[in-house]
Amino acid sequence: MAEDLNGCSVSCKLSLDDLQAVCRRERLHCKELQVNKHNIDDYEVEYLCDYKKSKEQELYLVKWKGFPESANSWEPRKNLKCRKLMTQFHEDMERELRRQKRRTTCPKRLDKDVAWILVQKAKLRQRLQHWEADLNKTRNHPGRIFVLNEVDLDGPPRDFTYINTYKVGEGIVLNEMAVGCECKDCFSDPVGGCCPGASLHRLAYTDKGQVRVRAGEPIYECNTRCSCGSDCPNRVVQKGIPFDLCIFKTGNGRGWGVRALQHIKKNTFVMEYVGEIITSDEAEKRGHLYDRQGATYLFDLDYVEDVYTVDAAHHGNISHFVNHSCNPNLQVYNVFIDNLDERLPRIALFSTRPIRAGEELTFDYKMQIDPVDAESTRMDSNFSLAGLPSSPKKRIRVECRCGSDTCRKYLF
Repeated sequence: MAEDLNGCSVSCKLSLDDLQAVCRRERLHCKELQVNKHNIDDYEVEYLCDYKKSKEQELYLVKWKGFPESANSWEPRKNLKCRKLMTQFHEDMERELRRQKRRTTCPKRLDKDVAWILVQKAKLRQRLQHWEADLNKTRNHPGRIFVLNEVDLDGPPRDFTYINTYKVGEGIVLNEMAVGCECKDCFSDPVGGCCPGASLHRLAYTDKGQVRVRAGEPIYECNTRCSCGSDCPNRVVQKGIPFDLCIFKTGNGRGWGVRALQHIKKNTFVMEYVGEIITSDEAEKRGHLYDRQGATYLFDLDYVEDVYTVDAAHHGNISHFVNHSCNPNLQVYNVFIDNLDERLPRIALFSTRPIRAGEELTFDYKMQIDPVDAESTRMDSNFSLAGLPSSPKKRIRVECRCGSDTCRKYLF
């Protein structure tokens, strides 16, 4: 905040780091910004732009934080205290030299095209860091989100907004229809069958929160009207994504993907598929465009009837970036919490097997969660809606690149 003599405050559009840079550039001391005569000549390296070496020393072209590129300067290695940036610069340089099939040992001077790529990489990394910060500022779940692109120069996706719960589309009204249980211990001493559905099915989770009902059976969690507390074992999906996950750029043309950063046990909740709830009529309209693009983010909510669809193309959570696999490690379940309308289940993804840290998360876009019901919840390719023939022999087919041994070769 900036304050004038009359006591009127206005917000400052510069960050503290930028204000510090202004003070140093104008040779001003500021107690609040911790800029004084002892550190006024300390400048922060924003990124490294170029490299050259002679017999005497190694030099780096430095972009200074808070200063225009015209102020870039060559600095000897001994003057720089940015070890992390320097390590990243050399990794980028070696990767680019290897890509161009050149010697990866540090050359005496970089070609202009290589230096340009390294600057673009540095700028991309900044954009992704800002996006990562925005994602973590928006999320309401315990699991953190990280972003990484070591493949190309693609930045954050355009026209995508991160949301934590369903966004209700035009013409749709969500009414909370839940009734609560009166249990004090839903797992050991359920009262009257606990929450709806529990009287017909056993509780969906073990005492450790792992799902134990087969895919296709509905899951009814305890809700805001229940007497049990937040530590109830029957509250799993509603607590949000529990694991740290990384949105990363794949190296085989599948776009962005998601990998686990922690070990995940079998039958464990990982994430919800979240997006905008739209009517089937609206899904038909949007399906035309998505099919022409050869991809879709439409997810049919056809647990009992095909009335609504979830569209995660422009509004969604981290599930927007999860890729397809014919041999997936995630399974779809229909979950009901505060809304018991069977036409509007929440789509939860649980692990089908142990998932190691660093492994990519996938689910089958054509997954059938009930072997008896061939039209159960699945991603909707909408080929027929786009006026394309539905016969697999005649329609335009989207090649699958999942790479699994059981790959069906085509996504749709």
